[in-house]
Amino acid sequence: PQYGLVFDAGSTHTALYIYRWPADKENGTGIVSQVEACTVSGPGISSYADKPAEAGASLKPCLDKAMKIVPAEQQRATPTYLGATAGMRLLREQNSTKAEQVLAEVAKAIGQYPVDFRGARILTGNEEGSFGWITVNYLLETLIKCSFTGKWTHPPAEVVVGALDLGGASTQITFLPGTTIDDSSTKALLRLYGTNYSIYTHSYLCYGEKQALKMLMASLHQDSQTPQQISHPCYPKGYQENVSTADLYDSPCVHAPSTPSPAQNLTVTGTGDPTACGTAIEKLFNFSCGANRTCGFNGVYQPPVRGQFFAFSGLYHSLHFLNLTGGQSLSLVNATIGQFCTSSWEKVQKEFPTMNRTHLRDTCAASTYALALLLQGYKFNHKTWLNIHFVRQVANVDVGWTLGYMLNLTNMIPSETPQRVVGLQRSNWIVATVLLAIMLILIFGLLTVICCQKNSGYESL
Repeated sequence: PQYGLVFDAGSTHTALYIYRWPADKENGTGIVSQVEACTVSGPGISSYADKPAEAGASLKPCLDKAMKIVPAEQQRATPTYLGATAGMRLLREQNSTKAEQVLAEVAKAIGQYPVDFRGARILTGNEEGSFGWITVNYLLETLIKCSFTGKWTHPPAEVVVGALDLGGASTQITFLPGTTIDDSSTKALLRLYGTNYSIYTHSYLCYGEKQALKMLMASLHQDSQTPQQISHPCYPKGYQENVSTADLYDSPCVHAPSTPSPAQNLTVTGTGDPTACGTAIEKLFNFSCGANRTCGFNGVYQPPVRGQFFAFSGLYHSLHFLNLTGGQSLSLVNATIGQFCTSSWEKVQKEFPTMNRTHLRDTCAASTYALALLLQGYKFNHKTWLNIHFVRQVANVDVGWTLGYMLNLTNMIPSETPQRVVGLQRSNWIVATVLLAIMLILIFGLLTVICCQKNSGYESL
């Protein structure tokens, strides 16, 4: 088998994905498997803006792990990539020099290993959306399928699914709209396995979960009657913490008040009010659209959602914690989130004693935000809600942009349909081997019966 390595350098953390596929089936489909996913300890690489060398050093334990998995004789032929997403896009906006230094240091660290390193770069939002869409459809085999005779067949366009991704600093929606896409900036043209796809894709920078919750806190601060006190309706009742204004306004996503107050500590108190929480979160979006135009939010064009969707990353995690990723109705999802949001801090700590304190504090806000994004932002409703499938993996492979990125850069999804399958699929080999074994047993049995009959014939003579 051959191997490939892809670093997903997200805004909150970095992960290394190790993929493997049979060497003679590069133009096949549904054949790349995930061997390992290694989470890099520490924050995302954009957090190392002032100490870039540490960004490179943080990757080494996962690279060491990969070197134990990939056979030594194959390491130099193993394509290796690092793709950075919204965290680095934000850093580049703030300080392009620091962003370049961080990328140079991670490239230098990976370059010290005996792999075929093909570069570290920042993905655009549309690339992130498109590669996530390729990943999920590749794994579901909705782009091309292998028939029993070894020929490739194209499933109908209706089975192609949309992709919904929520990271720490951005969120992406990508799907086949079935209509003409009116805004070229939201269109991506892909030619995969001999078929052209005109997909709608858009990435909203600053609307990832972490940055959205930061914007929420700043909005609550600016609306507060007492500047040093923040009542947080999405935090459990009885929860209290101190935050500094410096931490609150340290992101380009968060607009500081026009008359900045001197650096000070603020007291944040949870009130556990789901209605007020939903209202405060909706204020983060601008839902108005221009005349004769359909849009998502903030005036961005979006055709009506169509078909089935797979929702992953933060969308999966924020609802999975409350056991809401199993196809529940929207009314049940709303009721469950509302019930959790009214719980006191004392109660949720007792119910989830091992859960990370920050994660527990943010659960109400994160799940309410995910719901607002999908319903008011992306315009899903009670009916189309049931078309959303919340997943972490498909076919034992983590769903995200990394696999699509590697498939694209290694040309493993050809622009033209392969003529025939090279070699048999693993499942076909198993079937063929079992059939051969059964035939041999039958032949052996038949010969035994014939021999026995002959022997009995000689004895009677």
